[in-house]
Formats: sequence, C-alpha cells, structure tokens
Amino acid sequence: MATQTSLPFKLRSTAHTTDSLLETTRGTLLRGQIHYAQFIHGYRTSLEPILMAAAVPAKNGQSVLEIGCGAGAGLLCLLKRVTEIHGTGIEQDAATAELARHNLKENGWHNTPILTASFPQICTVLKKFDHCMANPPWHPRNSSSSPTPRRDLARRLGTDTLGSWIHGCASILRHKGSLTLSLPATLVDQAITTLHAAQFGDITLYPFWPQTGKKARITLIQARLGLRSPSRIMAGMVLHEADGSLTKAARSVLDNATPLPGLHG
Repeated sequence: MATQTSLPFKLRSTAHTTDSLLETTRGTLLRGQIHYAQFIHGYRTSLEPILMAAAVPAKNGQSVLEIGCGAGAGLLCLLKRVTEIHGTGIEQDAATAELARHNLKENGWHNTPILTASFPQICTVLKKFDHCMANPPWHPRNSSSSPTPRRDLARRLGTDTLGSWIHGCASILRHKGSLTLSLPATLVDQAITTLHAAQFGDITLYPFWPQTGKKARITLIQARLGLRSPSRIMAGMVLHEADGSLTKAARSVLDNATPLPGLHG
C-alpha cells in the first residue's frame, strides 16, 4: 500500500486544472520497493491494482496492456515481478497519465508508454497484446458525485463501461491471451455474461475475503480469449486477521510482489 508524506510533487498545469489540484504526496508500494506519487485530491490507490498485478500470468518477453492505469500502480507492481515484459498503459485523464509517466521513469522504467486516450476508441490503432488487465470504475452512475472530476472519472461506472472494455480487450488480445479484471462482487455476474459473449472462456474467479467468515467484496476474474474450458472458483485469499493486520499470504503479495497463491499453477 502507498504511504503518505508531506513532500508535494507538482506537475505542469493542464487545461481545466489548477496547481492545487495537481499537488501529490510521495509514498511507496511493495514495502518501499517502488517510489509512488499520487494526487492529494481525487482517486487514491488502494489494494486492487496491486492484487490485480499479482494475478496476471505474464512471462518475460510478453506484452501487457493496462486499461485505466491511473498513476501506474498496477503496471509498476507487475514490472517489479516480471521485469522483462513490454508494458503499456492507457489513461483518459491527461494529468493522471503524466503522473503515471513520472512514476514509471522514477522507478527506472523509461520505455513503458502511457497513452492518453479513451478505451476502447483507441483499439483501432493498437497492436496485439498477450495480456490485458483493468480495474474498471464500479460506482453506480446514479451515486453521489465527487467534487473532483478526476475522482468521478476513475470511479463512476458508465452505461456500458464494463461491456465496452471487455469487448475492446477481445479485439486486441492474441488468441489464448488473458484478461484480468478486478471487480466488486456485485459485478461478477455481468462480467461473466459479457466475457462469454466476447468469446472468452477458461474463466477463473479469485475472491478476496476481508476476514475469515466475511463476505468477499473484491473478486478477480481472469479469462482467456478463444478458449472453451469450463469456469472455476479458486479458494481465494483472506486479506486480514481478526485484529485487522494483514494475513501472511496477503503480506507476501502486497510487500514482495509474489504471484497470487494457487492461481498460476
């Protein structure tokens, strides 16, 4: 998880923003292994992109696209685990995309492009990828709006955001390529239906339990394009002990970028 400090980092101003909205806090991911800046105002990175990165079955030499990459947490954690992949990020908000570029360069990843674009509109000019990953917006469109437009963009589910992202990924993935989604449990049924319609199969559900005996709120869904293998539900991972501390399995992923247990083999 990212830690916060009082040291601000300012990006150049962009249209419809002010310097105060571009102030960031510096922190770290993976227990200090990754330097990470994020905006004070707007969407703040949580566990989801780190857990998602631990699920992607990428190997050295393969290509990975993250849709809605934000400030780059998911890509950074995946690059830490699989150092020789070809990563690319897509982020619609220009200031956030610039921050992602800064974070990648500060951690030594100078050749990882972050494209400022809308997805799936950009699919017509993209190459084929071996893997895609995304933590789509999921707050209902009729929920209370945020005073920060950047936060709304990152969190508010559009009319067909999930469907268009899944079908967009189907158009740019290679045969048998994987798609990994981090979703709230409330969207699992919609995601599975859409994945089947987009010709994905071998669907795997990996739930995250807040504590033993608690309902899962976050679920990773992974599928492969063009396969017809049956779906499966993994045992998943319990994130916290009864006292609120991270479990040993969760700490291994969140501190050391280890792959999710039971998923890759």
